[in-house]
Amino acid sequence: MQKILSSFSLSEDIVVEYVTDLTHKAQEIGSKRGRLLVDDFLYLVRKDSPKLNRCRELLAMQEELKQARKAFDVDEEKITSLD
Repeated sequence: MQKILSSFSLSEDIVVEYVTDLTHKAQEIGSKRGRLLVDDFLYLVRKDSPKLNRCRELLAMQEELKQARKAFDVDEEKITSLD
């Protein structure tokens, strides 16, 4: 059990370090414009096709969820107004 926890801890440290490093690099790019954009992260992973494709997939899913929530809210408003 201890080996599993230490492996998990090591994996977590690696991921946190990677995300922190990526975020700092994106901030450097975004500071030229004065703000941080999703495109800054996409630019940083542009040469890593699997990561870039996964990012695009997740962004598309996020947009789909946003549209579904919006449609759901509209439907609930219609139902409420009918009562």
